[in-house]
Formats: sequence, structure tokens, C-alpha cells
Amino acid sequence: MKFLNGQQPTHDLTYNDVFMVPSRSDVTSRFDVDLSATDGTGTTLPLVVSNMTAISGRRMAETVARRGGIAIIPQDIPVDVVAATVRRVKGAHTVFDTPVTLSPSMTIGEALSLIPKRSHGGAVVVDEGKLVGVLTPRDGAEIDRFAQVREVMRTDTFTVAAGLDPREYFNELSAQHVPFAPVLDGGDLLGVITRKGALRSTIYTPAVDAEGRLLIGAAVGINGDVRGKADALLDLGIDVLVVDTAHGHQKKMIEALRVVADARDAFAERTGRRVQIAAGNIVSADGTRELADAGADIVKVGVGPGAMCTTRMMTGVGRPQFSAVLECAEAADALGASVWADGGVRFPRDVALALAAGAGSVMIGSWFAGTHESPGDLKIASDGRAYKESFGMASSRAVANRTRDAAGFEKARMALFEEGISTSRMFLDPERPGVEDLIDQITAGVRSSFTYAGARSLAQFRERSIVGIQSTAGYDEGRPLHASW
Repeated sequence: MKFLNGQQPTHDLTYNDVFMVPSRSDVTSRFDVDLSATDGTGTTLPLVVSNMTAISGRRMAETVARRGGIAIIPQDIPVDVVAATVRRVKGAHTVFDTPVTLSPSMTIGEALSLIPKRSHGGAVVVDEGKLVGVLTPRDGAEIDRFAQVREVMRTDTFTVAAGLDPREYFNELSAQHVPFAPVLDGGDLLGVITRKGALRSTIYTPAVDAEGRLLIGAAVGINGDVRGKADALLDLGIDVLVVDTAHGHQKKMIEALRVVADARDAFAERTGRRVQIAAGNIVSADGTRELADAGADIVKVGVGPGAMCTTRMMTGVGRPQFSAVLECAEAADALGASVWADGGVRFPRDVALALAAGAGSVMIGSWFAGTHESPGDLKIASDGRAYKESFGMASSRAVANRTRDAAGFEKARMALFEEGISTSRMFLDPERPGVEDLIDQITAGVRSSFTYAGARSLAQFRERSIVGIQSTAGYDEGRPLHASW
């Protein structure tokens, strides 16, 4: 990446402070662009879902991996729950969405609370392992909440066979005017397919492991039995192990990282499978070098840019994210490591700028919180808008979850110190209520950025990007108007 006209910044820069200049390009189509990450994780999109309890869970991990990214399960989740999550994600189909399944005896109230867990707008009804019907919110509207699913489900179920071309799936669904269809292999239910799902299967390549199963990562903290937790996660089949703490440039992190690296190396020697380690968070070249020297393949960059984080306002500590990524990526390159730009992205342009600055992937948290796939329950505000609750991982709410096994006095004392928002409403965008909708938006913008730079890969994009520095007026000039002036 070069600065326009040899400009040298006199202060640190946020994503809002910079813009990209178009260059001569022979990349004529967005589809000529390969967005495969350069961080060694094997993802086909440079997107990572942040290890936040309100954002990253089984449904999120499965859905994002199907489109080429990877989600990181938070460190606060018990190992047995992580094990169940990994089994479900690894067992998920790489093309067809996993359906919400109901039993005929389930109540309508319970069924309608489960349907929003997926974006395809319905559920399949299964009895003794066999498909017997489908249910959509419309079928349950104005029905007694204690009525049973069997009373209102549609039994004239339109299904499609496995093995068809995506165009055939799209055409069949369009002809039947149905939002989704169960996919059957003989009598076995493989999943469901939507028209958008059929289209997306021709655009995205799933992120899979050597056995063709969807990728998933998990985080471990720097306190407690670090080696035991790392060994357990590796044995579960985790593909990326994240060593995570708010202040990554500290002695305890270095010690924990070396323990995790030893566990990873022992696992690789035993199984022949080497797992990538990410560690952070830091914002300096010195921090990058120390974590890479201690065993990190990927360094997480970002202190305070996240939407749920109050660190900068509470402590004055942090660094504008664009400059932090730029400096840390250069330091990581020199050691054969990569960086993840963690936090601070609000628009597709920010993702593109993070990649131009040298990020191997971009970590996204709150942006994905207001989607069907995030773990929280869907709630309705007084104005009728749907939302999910989100919270920061240094908030008192997250600390309470993390210290649930501590004695009452110690738990209460630790909860007094927080650097994050404990409750925030993340409203679902009616135009983009699912995480796949947001991925479509992000990748459309990023692919277009590549064509402007004349780049077909992340490596070329980073090399060819020309970035200029702008005023707040310059940034504001680029914002669209949703109403006339």
C-alpha cells in the first residue's frame, strides 16, 4: 500500500480518515476477484466472526463457514458446550442450510420462537426421523399459542432432490413460489435450500478442513488451566485457536501463548494436523513481534475501536485502527506472521481499507449481532422493530459470565470494573436480517474495491492500493443522502 503523492501521516488514522484512489485496472468483473484470506486459516473470505458471546455461536459459525469465513467460539463457553457446537458445525452440510426442526406435538408458541433462528423463514416438521410437513410464521399467525404444530403444519410439502444444479434449484423454487424447500436424498433430509442459497452457492466457496468439513475456531483466555483448555479444544477438532485478552502485550499473555503453542505443537506431532494460533489484542509493532515470537501465527490488532467497547473513554488507551493495522501488518510480515484487523468496521469500505493496510482477515463483531444467526433471542421493540441484545466482552455482564464459578465476594468485586457496554439493542435491518445478507453487502463492496485497484487477490490488493488522507468534510462528502437536501 502507498500513500497518495507520497503523503506521510502526521498523526494516527482511523478508517474514516482515509480513502482509496482508483488505479488503471484490467479486472473487468467482480467475479474475477479471489478473496481467499492470506492468514493461513484456509478461509475463502477474509472475514472472521468475533469471539463475543452475543454474536458467535453454532448457527453463526455454520452459516459463515458455508460462505467462506470462520467464527470463533468465545472463551466463556464451557468445553462440553463447545464440543456439541463443533460436532454440529462439522456435521453440517456445506451447501444446504441446516433447518429448524420441529416435532408434530410441539406448541405453536414454541415453534414460532424457534423459526427466527434461521433466515430462510420456516421450519420442517420431523416425526421419527421422517419429514412430515413444514411450518412458516404465516401458518401460525392468529393461532392459539398452545395449539400443536400438527394442527396447522402444511403436509403438501414441496421438496427437491439432492444433486441438482444450483440453477435448477432456483428455477424450481421460483416456479413453486415457495421461500424454501427441504432437500431429500432418498428419504433422508439433508437440509433446506432457498433461491438466494442457490445463487450464493455459485458465488461463495465454503471454508472447509482437510476432510471437507466446515471450519470453526475457539478462544481460550490467559487465566486458569490454559494448557488443559487448549488440549481439550484441539482434541475437539478446532481449526483455529485464539488466545484472547483485552491487553495482549503483557507478560501473562506471552506465558499463556507459549503454553498454547506447546500444546499445538504436541498435537501436531501426534496427529499430523497443525492448527493456526491467533493471539491479541495489540496495536503496536513491538506487541506484534513479541506475540509472533511466542508462537502466534496471527496477531489480533485493535484496542478500543469496537462498538461495544468503552476502553478508550474509560482509560484513554487505544489507537486509531487504520494506523494500528498498517504498522502491525508490516511487523508481522517481517516474521512470516499475519494480522487480523479486529473491530472498528461499520461499512464495507472499512473492510476494504483494513485489507489494503495489510490485514489477512477482518474480524467483525457488533455488525453481525443484529442478525437471525446471532445467539440471542429475537425481541420486538415498542415501535415494532426486531432486535437482539448485544454486550461487550469486558462489560460487567460478560465478566459475571466469565467468573460464574468464583466466590460471591470476589465475583461482585470484579464486576465493579468494566470497559464495555452491558446491554445494547442491535436492530435487524429489514433489508438484510441475516448474516449472509451482510456478507453479500460486504463482499460486493470489497470485490468492487479490488477492481478499482486492479487487483485479483488480497496480496495484489495490498500491493496496489493507493490511499489518501481526508478531512471529516471529505468523508462526509462520500456519504449517500437518503432524503433530498
